[in-house]
Amino acid sequence: MYGSERAGDDAERTAFRKSEKKYKLYYENNPKSSKKKKQPKQVDLSEVLDFKFISELFNQKGELPQGVVHVNCGFERSVFGLENRPGFYFIPGAVTLDEQCKWIRESLTNFPQPPNRTNHNVIYGPISNLFAAAKEGKIFVEGEKSDDDLDSDSSGSVSNGDCCRWTFHEEDIARSRGKTCKLVPASVLLRKLRWSTLGLQFNWSNRNYDVSLPHKKIPDALCQLAKRMAAPAMPVGEEFLPEAAIVNYFGSGDTLGGHLDDMEADWSKPIVSMSFGCKAIFLLGGKSREDEPFAMFLRSGDVVLMAGEARECFHGVPRIFTDEENAEITPLESQFSSEDDRCFLNYIRTSRININIRQVF
Repeated sequence: MYGSERAGDDAERTAFRKSEKKYKLYYENNPKSSKKKKQPKQVDLSEVLDFKFISELFNQKGELPQGVVHVNCGFERSVFGLENRPGFYFIPGAVTLDEQCKWIRESLTNFPQPPNRTNHNVIYGPISNLFAAAKEGKIFVEGEKSDDDLDSDSSGSVSNGDCCRWTFHEEDIARSRGKTCKLVPASVLLRKLRWSTLGLQFNWSNRNYDVSLPHKKIPDALCQLAKRMAAPAMPVGEEFLPEAAIVNYFGSGDTLGGHLDDMEADWSKPIVSMSFGCKAIFLLGGKSREDEPFAMFLRSGDVVLMAGEARECFHGVPRIFTDEENAEITPLESQFSSEDDRCFLNYIRTSRININIRQVF
């Protein structure tokens, strides 16, 4: 498919990597259209499992594609699994539209708030009110804090909640300092937000949970939602106990490489993964990267559970669909129709948010 790649390169890739490359976003290389909007290369989606269609077919005719099973667990919605991937559960459209909007708002406004950590902490320290600053056109300015700084711009500055050198300022004040200070628009920082953590904080350097780090508890409403969604994958008589969550943020061209979620103590408890925003492709492989992965669409409101043997399976997200034809966010657009919600609509039109919740101990 990709003419610039040699045949030998494919032979050296694992089966999982080949699938990632197959579905990843690439653009047509056409010098004549360089001044026009770049056009994505076409990709064959015929082998991608569509659980929305599968659910509709099953509810109408009781039929299922080969390899897909219906899980009889008394859940409020249809739950599906894969014959060769025990412990994997897919619940299409499980989260209501109102709940989707609620958690999109929370993911952008509250979940990145300190003491919760984000990918920005390493460079900028804790950043408070990033979404509000982006909405207001603020600029992040590098420079030593002083009483003069705070007094001169107290009405237009959004504190980053720490004594570090970066602070938000109104654009005109920020530009006046631009000759001596580094400037980063808040809108750029928002687009570069990749993850935030709730509950027990995950230490990415050591790949473990650091119980000594300050953190906020996962909101009760999100805990209750996760408990309800986890039910099909839970051992009989046990209740899911949400202790940590990672919120991932994806834009056009962003991917999540194949990986394992293996740092929790008890793999019999599921990871509860909820999707919001633009449609994506999810890859579920096996215990080796050499195992051919299943590709499936993830839409806003879908829930995936991975427990038991499925916790040992490589998985990732090679593609987000942000174009109007394939993003499939019309219901969200109708909900975010008010002027107050325009900022959320503008973000989610080209983005996907994933909240995955875990029982750590």
